[in-house]
Amino acid sequence: KKIPKSLSGLKIIQLSDLHFGSTMFNNNVKEIQKMVNKRKPDIIVFTGDLIDKKYKLNSKEQEKLINYLKNMDASLGKYAILGDEDNELVSTIFNQSDFTVLRNEYELIYKEDNNAILLIGISSKNKNIDKAYNYFKEENHNSNIYTIVLTHMPDTADELISTYQTDLILAGHSHNGNIRIPFTNYPLFKYDGAKKYNQDYYKINNSRLYISSGLGTPDGIRLFCRPSINFFRISVK
Repeated sequence: KKIPKSLSGLKIIQLSDLHFGSTMFNNNVKEIQKMVNKRKPDIIVFTGDLIDKKYKLNSKEQEKLINYLKNMDASLGKYAILGDEDNELVSTIFNQSDFTVLRNEYELIYKEDNNAILLIGISSKNKNIDKAYNYFKEENHNSNIYTIVLTHMPDTADELISTYQTDLILAGHSHNGNIRIPFTNYPLFKYDGAKKYNQDYYKINNSRLYISSGLGTPDGIRLFCRPSINFFRISVK
């Protein structure tokens, strides 16, 4: 009910944990670009870990990667946060690809009128939740604004929800466990920062948490755990 009518039907595509150089390379990113553009999103968000920490990106690969990311189209903007494996090179790649990198920062998203939703990005390194939620300290803030938070590590969710109004959280990092035991849906691997929350969806009080299983395979194996591109449509009830 908080969604402005002008933003009802908003389409968001979430990409996460590409880990370029693990199992994902530029031919894969090219296909992802086509899949994303086919759905004509209003917003694209990337929730961390663009390049695998074990991989050395060469200049030609970097140029192509920037080109494919740059040609992902979103009518209202493209946003990214940095994951625990991301460095300043990743930040540069995103900036050159027309993504806005949110480092404990927020952005107001408008369409057609002066009513907005709030998009917040939490940094994995140097996390500062109070700074990220600075909007709510502004004198003329809308206390009932619909709030979407990007955080790489899903276990941050409890801290966000207990401190500030948060409607929707989009996270990555967990890879939903990499290997899932059939019929139990139990994740075999639980990473730091995704020990408590590692399934694909949780409802916590009045907040919703969605966790992407990511696209790459940093530890070399996936089993019964499909990579994902996540698509959301935000609508007025």
